[in-house]
Amino acid sequence: MMIRVRVKLFARLREMVGAGELERELDEGSAVGDLLNSLYAEYPGLADLTTRTVIAVNQEFATPDSRLSDGDEIAIFPPVSGGVDSFRVTFDPVTLDEAVEVVVRPHTGAVATFAGVVRNVSGGKEVAHLEYEAYEEMAVARMRRVADEARIQWPDIVDIAIIQRIGHLEVGEVAVVIAVSSGHRDQGCFEACRYAIDRLKQVVPIWKKEVGPTGEEWVEGDYLPTATD
Repeated sequence: MMIRVRVKLFARLREMVGAGELERELDEGSAVGDLLNSLYAEYPGLADLTTRTVIAVNQEFATPDSRLSDGDEIAIFPPVSGGVDSFRVTFDPVTLDEAVEVVVRPHTGAVATFAGVVRNVSGGKEVAHLEYEAYEEMAVARMRRVADEARIQWPDIVDIAIIQRIGHLEVGEVAVVIAVSSGHRDQGCFEACRYAIDRLKQVVPIWKKEVGPTGEEWVEGDYLPTATD
């Protein structure tokens, strides 16, 4: 008996394969590793990136021995370069004001914010613009997970907002905004805001391509998710 699964690829892996989505049939009882081996045979270049590839099944991190079922969605991507909380991925411009508006409540006395802005140089090379890409559904789910982790460490924070922009961004444009509120400034809003951006860059599937006069290059992180992620 056969099962059919949907495979989604992102960033440089998508470019290597030449498609963002594939459908494959596998024997019932197959695992992620079986799917990967079939893809490696079809696209040998993917095998060279095995040690720097992250797998998710139905928007949860997976390992090669994770079993697959009919209708599963498997995402393959490189390490990521993410109360009434708000988490969003959008092609539209983003501002700190909209993030702050979400987290302010009558009992809020402090708001800490962070904005990530596109700069014109990276690693000593000139940057003309960036192209951001995301596994949108999983990115939002992981943003919620990041917020949950922050609340465990700083239980007095009130609300958290994380908004990531994707698509074409020029130098000077805002790529991501984070706002965290609390009753007082000493109740974790600063620490949770810093934690959120650092953690976002580890586990939220968002990537950027730097484009400049000397060419273009996908920027990837070094963090590979563990079982606890």
